[in-house]
Amino acid sequence: MQIIRDYQFVTPQDRGASVAIGNFDGVHLGHQSVINLAHNAAPDAPLGIMTFEPHPREYFAPDAPPFRLASAETRAHRLEKLGVDKLYELPFNTALSSLTPEEFARDVIAKGLGLTHVVVGADFCFGKGRKGTADDLVAFGQEFGFGVTVAPLIQAGDGQVSSTSIRQALSDGRPRDAANMLGHWHRIDGSVIGGEQRGRDLGFPTANMSIDDLHQPKYGVYAVLVDVLDGPHTGSYFGAASIGTRPMFGENKANIETFLFDFSGDLYGHTLSVGLVEYLRPEEKYDSLDALVAQIAQDCDDARNILNAL
Repeated sequence: MQIIRDYQFVTPQDRGASVAIGNFDGVHLGHQSVINLAHNAAPDAPLGIMTFEPHPREYFAPDAPPFRLASAETRAHRLEKLGVDKLYELPFNTALSSLTPEEFARDVIAKGLGLTHVVVGADFCFGKGRKGTADDLVAFGQEFGFGVTVAPLIQAGDGQVSSTSIRQALSDGRPRDAANMLGHWHRIDGSVIGGEQRGRDLGFPTANMSIDDLHQPKYGVYAVLVDVLDGPHTGSYFGAASIGTRPMFGENKANIETFLFDFSGDLYGHTLSVGLVEYLRPEEKYDSLDALVAQIAQDCDDARNILNAL
C-alpha cells in the first residue's frame, strides 16, 4: 500500500483512484462497508482511502482527552489488510481546514488527486465549518466530474455502528460488543517499553506499552490475543493484560502490561498488537503481594479458558 501525504503534488500514477473518505478511526464495519462500495463503484481503478492526520478533532481540541481507537500506524496496517492500494493521508492543518466545501471538492478531489469516484457515509460533513453535506458532495461531483456514492449507516444489534459507540463499549468493559461493531478485536499496538520489572519479580514478566494517545478502555484485567509483529519472536500468543494505573504500587501513569502465556524471550523495542477479548475484573489493591500473585495466577487460568474456547 502506498501512502500519499500531499494533494497538490502527485504523480499521474497517484490519480484516478476510487476512494472512501473519512477518519476511519478503528476501521469498523461501517468503514469496511464504505471501502467495499468504493471498490465496487470502480473495480478497475486503484482502491483508495482519503483520511486526515492529525484527526480533525485533535486539531480543533488539542487539549481534549485522548479519544482515538487506533494510531495512524495501526489504521494504515488495518487498511492494508483490507486490500487498499493508496492511502491519501492528508495533513489536517489551517490551509486544509479553511477550504470551503466547493474548494475541497474542486481543488482536492477533482484537480488535486483526480479521483474517479468517492464514497462517503450518510453523515459525512466537509469543508470549513463542516458546512458541506453528503448531498452537496453529490452535486459537486456532477459539476467537477467525479462519481459519488453515499453509503447508508450500518446497524449492529440495537444500535448504530460508530466510533463513538465502540468507545463507549470499551469504556464499559465490553470488548466483545466493541468487536461486533469493529468486525475484529479491538487492538492496542505499540512498542514494548521498559518498566519497573515488578511482573518479573512476581513470576509474571510483562510487556509494557504506552496508551497515552489512545482512548483508554475500562481499567482492569483482560483475556487477550497477542501478535508479536517483528523480531525473532514474531507470532501469535494467548495472554492476560492489565490496563490501568497499578494501584498496588502507588500512583502511576496508566499503561497496558501484557503477560504472554508459554513465552520466553526479550521483547523490548519490538512491536506488539494486543487484542482485547474479555474483561475479567477491575484492578484492585491487595493486602499483600502473595494475594496479588494468587489473583494473577487465577486471572491467567481464567484467560486461558476463555481463549481456548474461541
